[in-house]
Amino acid sequence: MLLCVTASLVHVLMVFLHVAPPNPVSREFGRQITAWVYPLFEQNWRLFAPEPESVNRQISARTAHTAEDGTVRVSAWFDLTAVDNSAVEHNVFPSHTTQNMLRRAWTSYSELYGGDDEPRSERAVMMQKYLRNIAVNRVAAHHRGTFESIQLRVIARPISASAPADAGRSAATTAQAPVDTRLLPWWKVTPDGN
Repeated sequence: MLLCVTASLVHVLMVFLHVAPPNPVSREFGRQITAWVYPLFEQNWRLFAPEPESVNRQISARTAHTAEDGTVRVSAWFDLTAVDNSAVEHNVFPSHTTQNMLRRAWTSYSELYGGDDEPRSERAVMMQKYLRNIAVNRVAAHHRGTFESIQLRVIARPISASAPADAGRSAATTAQAPVDTRLLPWWKVTPDGN
């Protein structure tokens, strides 16, 4: 009981110091506060004023395993987004937690890394590990076997604004929006998942 109360008080204090204006305590313990808050307790306004998605993203992962003879076996792409969508669509009481976890992890990663996959801050490195760990956990839950590396692919398809005039057109006559495919580097996976 005492442990729960203590943990709750520490959590409230850390979140308060994170959202409060800069002060001597938050300046002194900024690293510890940031490590506590990100990525699980991030505070932002998207809950109250969400920006609608302008693209559909398909996030897939593939793994690599090196056999004893030195050959590397690369798996087929595994669609993480489809698993999340299926869990939401075929559930009487769906939870968007896992779907939003992957989506927010990718959004944060792409905001911090831009297009070159080079970290520019400790938070960027942390978000890369967070995204990698989500992918590793999802792949491991659906596939047997071991792997030492994982790679992500993100395919973004713009969401077209369909007007009533377009309703009568066939799919062949409407112009295809450009598809953006981003292939992330291979990330090493250690036995403890980090």
